[in-house]
Amino acid sequence: MPTILITGGAGFIGSNFARYWRREHPEWDLVIYDKLTYAGNRNNLRDLDGQPQVTFVQGDLCDREQLDEWVAKADIVVNFAAETHVDRSLLSSGEFVRTDVLGVHTLMECARQHHTPLIVHISTDEVYGPVLDGKVAEDAPLRPTSPYAASKAGGDLLAQAYAKSFRLPVLITRCCNNFGPFQHPEKFIPLMVTNALLDLPLPVYGDGQQVREWIFVDDHCRALDFLIEHGTPGEVYNIGTGQERRNIEVVRFILRHLGKPESLLRFVADRPAHDRRYAVNWDKLRSLGWEPIYEFEAALAQTIDWYRTNEWWWRQIREDEEFQRYYEANYEWRLKKA
Repeated sequence: MPTILITGGAGFIGSNFARYWRREHPEWDLVIYDKLTYAGNRNNLRDLDGQPQVTFVQGDLCDREQLDEWVAKADIVVNFAAETHVDRSLLSSGEFVRTDVLGVHTLMECARQHHTPLIVHISTDEVYGPVLDGKVAEDAPLRPTSPYAASKAGGDLLAQAYAKSFRLPVLITRCCNNFGPFQHPEKFIPLMVTNALLDLPLPVYGDGQQVREWIFVDDHCRALDFLIEHGTPGEVYNIGTGQERRNIEVVRFILRHLGKPESLLRFVADRPAHDRRYAVNWDKLRSLGWEPIYEFEAALAQTIDWYRTNEWWWRQIREDEEFQRYYEANYEWRLKKA
């Protein structure tokens, strides 16, 4: 049986991809490797527990000895393991550098030693920095503005260097903003949805006019599956949808869908260096034959309903002391000044 190793597989996108791969490729052995930090959650994988050909390993991407054992068995490695939240990177950036740069180095070394047939490294459109006009293609310079985006850019450059220097078959993807089930409540859409469900103020940074391009997580999973089959190792591929929305539009849609009043809106102090807009040119992927299938508003409504009916999942995260400390450090003072 072929084996796929999904690092960071208990996080939001990683767990959705694990579930997608299990559904679409049941003949594969599936190894899910995750450190289980605050963002990694075994409940994200509850429906895969106990299934044949599914193995969960609690492990650190930076632990060379432990990671080596599992990379040695893999035909494909898909690397989702990362610290990913901009706000947290502004509060404390050390773990971002450790995981997103040193962790990628550890993975590349393991893959080089074991001649792994394919490594898919998951990155982000944020490495390009703000895009005020038009769209950025894969050959655009990397101009990150947050510690998070800079750490991801560092990992990208390492992966590209290993592809060039050692002919390691690494494929890099840079996707627009994801949303969907099992996304941690610190992120924009689930934070707004869960705050609305709790009748708490919805803190909107600045004037709320920041523009993001959105993709439903299952479309991202489909794109990765497509690139595993049709992509060229050594290449970078943007993954986009063309579905751009202003933050304030998204928040108002959430309130309308939940039947909540706009009086819950609070415009709060903006975060430092808050990029105004991201937008990727994904013609390279489209030319291979891939297109998204989910329309933003319909998928957002589906996502909101998932949070409404799965309070058991998000409430325990929000009630955890770690989340409470983060929320207080990042939002409470902003709301008090609003």
